[in-house]
Amino acid sequence: MPVITKAPTPSMSSHERLDRIAAAMREHRPQQAERDGVFWEAAVVIVLRAALHGELEVLFIKRATREDDPWSGQIALPGGRFDPDDASLESTAVRETFEEVAIDLRRDGELLGALSELRPRTPVLPPVIVRPYVALLKSDVMLNPSDEIAELFWAPLDAILDARHTRDTEIHIRGMVMNRDAIHYRGHVIWGMTEQILRDFAETIK
Repeated sequence: MPVITKAPTPSMSSHERLDRIAAAMREHRPQQAERDGVFWEAAVVIVLRAALHGELEVLFIKRATREDDPWSGQIALPGGRFDPDDASLESTAVRETFEEVAIDLRRDGELLGALSELRPRTPVLPPVIVRPYVALLKSDVMLNPSDEIAELFWAPLDAILDARHTRDTEIHIRGMVMNRDAIHYRGHVIWGMTEQILRDFAETIK
């Protein structure tokens, strides 16, 4: 199902849009996934900023190629696995974002809230529960990717959520071939949980 969002009114500034997104996140009541059987938990963050030219942008990372990473080489959102020392999954989101791209969300940003959790049940993924968060970052914060990140880039939120950029795509992963909805942006293919999280975000803020 394509990601669909309303085009913003031309007169609406990025600050007005961010205010609307913050209000929608405050009103949103995220659903928790079932915690049955064996699983581990993780948190990711949709990091937004107001670009200098007025558009809202969202941060993406491309994970480095690693044998021990089920999402190796994929386009993703900053985040990672819950650690027993983390006070909460929100703490996980903050810590992992800092470790991966050197963003301190508590100092240089604001967490706006959480989206509903995902629990994929497929043979190609470990039994994980992912809680997505949405955060606003100051526009002038410098990023410094860790060795876990092959690449990072900002993309216009409107382009990412535009249904015209989502299409059925043949995905090759770990010797398997499957067809999935994917967002295409300047040669990047965004699919799987990341695409689903963005779709949920679009539904939440529309």
